[in-house]
Amino acid sequence: MSQKTLVQSFFKPSLNWLLLFVPVAFALRLVPAFQNDTVLFLVACLAIIPLAGLMGTATEQLAHRTGEGIGGLLNATFGNAAELIIALIALSKGMTDVVKASITGSIIGNLLLVLGLSCLLGGWKFPVQRFNRTAARSSATLLLLAAVALVIPSVFHFEAARLGGWTAAREQQMSLAIACVLILTYAGSLVFSLITHKALYTGKKESGIQAIAEKEEHWSLSKALWTLIIATVFVALMSEFLVGSIEAARGSLGLTEVFVGVIVVAIVGNAAEHSSAIMMALRNKMDLTFGIAVGSSLQIALFVAPVLVFASYAFGKPMNLEFSLTEIVAVVMAVGVAGQISGDGQSNWLEGLQLLSVYIVLAILFFFMPAAPVHLP
Repeated sequence: MSQKTLVQSFFKPSLNWLLLFVPVAFALRLVPAFQNDTVLFLVACLAIIPLAGLMGTATEQLAHRTGEGIGGLLNATFGNAAELIIALIALSKGMTDVVKASITGSIIGNLLLVLGLSCLLGGWKFPVQRFNRTAARSSATLLLLAAVALVIPSVFHFEAARLGGWTAAREQQMSLAIACVLILTYAGSLVFSLITHKALYTGKKESGIQAIAEKEEHWSLSKALWTLIIATVFVALMSEFLVGSIEAARGSLGLTEVFVGVIVVAIVGNAAEHSSAIMMALRNKMDLTFGIAVGSSLQIALFVAPVLVFASYAFGKPMNLEFSLTEIVAVVMAVGVAGQISGDGQSNWLEGLQLLSVYIVLAILFFFMPAAPVHLP
């Protein structure tokens, strides 16, 4: 490789430039003279973005080397590892509202923000972009079923309270039962997509392999493993910094816990996937774009949410799946709009603009929502 090529490669825009914020975060946390929780919150957010990207790249490299079946399982399991780590740390500190909001935010962020930007930018370059309609509709239907399962505990909360039969214990038991159903459904979806009906997703998988090949040469197994391990450790550390500074940042920035969870944490945890989905759309690979956006939302609803419910018992702070009315409306609207977009097997820039408009309207709603919404007892 020539010196000119090396220089061009070094200065090429990359998420990895944000790795510079990792040592800055350590300095803000460990050096008394530099300590500022609000700045630490912002820096930790920026530092997590490239680390999550490295985790995703390492997982893809491992998936490429382990074969289609195991590779698909790896991608499905570690696809939202950064968000899961942030949520677990927040859960351990008792920030249940932030955790629930991040679940909501990840679902609507992937379906509206990621898919919207992808359709808008890709559609501006290509007048009409087509994708596997059958696979997209199958995923959209599964996501609708997951949304229904997440809505039910809130319906029980309001209706049981109206009838006078609500207790926290019964709501917790119902949430645990629904979490078991969700995780079993997730396992069934993996069997469907990786074994019994994997032909439906062939286009998506081929695009993913091509994307890795086009991006860079394949890593060795040891490099992929060590990158995944090291990136995971640093994501955990940055998440600890982020969660520890949320309270101070909320006060100084005038944000609520719900807004931080729905918008800020969700965008930070998914930023690397966001960029991947957009890049695939710009290459006219909409199968992979839909796979990233819808697949990530499915993982959040069917895998991450129930795992957090199970993990909450280990922390001694059981979490239920009862969401606020605002969060319910946001999820149902996002699932409905995304399902409508995926129905005809093609997309254009106007549909992307429509998805983004819905996301912005919901973001405005969460920004102005009071910090302490009234709940029924």
